[in-house]
Amino acid sequence: MKPLRNPYADLENYNCFGCSPDNPIGLNLQFYEDEDHIIATWKPDHNLEGFFNVLHGGIQATILDEIASWVVFVKLGTAGMTSTMNVKYKRPVNIESGEITIRGKLIEMKRNIAVIKSEIFDSNGNLCSYADVQYFTFSTEKAKEKMHYPGLEKFKDTE
Repeated sequence: MKPLRNPYADLENYNCFGCSPDNPIGLNLQFYEDEDHIIATWKPDHNLEGFFNVLHGGIQATILDEIASWVVFVKLGTAGMTSTMNVKYKRPVNIESGEITIRGKLIEMKRNIAVIKSEIFDSNGNLCSYADVQYFTFSTEKAKEKMHYPGLEKFKDTE
């Protein structure tokens, strides 16, 4: 696995709930590239609990959406917006069980719509939830102009 750099962290007032390293109440996710997948590992805590000791379903959906955006950034070399997301909850994400693994993979492109599969696995490798995400993608030029997309090379610059 190759670590990915978060080039957005260099922007003033960058405060993404999912991946800003400086958001004190955010998830502070960090990402890696592993062949066709974008991967993150993360340890949930009780501040994000829904039912007792279970990670809130809305937080799971946020994580699934966040990894999909990083698939667009790194695998497609552009930015976009979620157009649809269908989440399936298979088993609870037990907060006290430890670190979870999040994976995202591009499944197909339909013109400018990226179809992405996002998944959350518990510390034992059990699939807990997944989402089929459709992302509306912009041309790289428009992504740079409208969405501060820094270019693919900035994500891979891990020095």
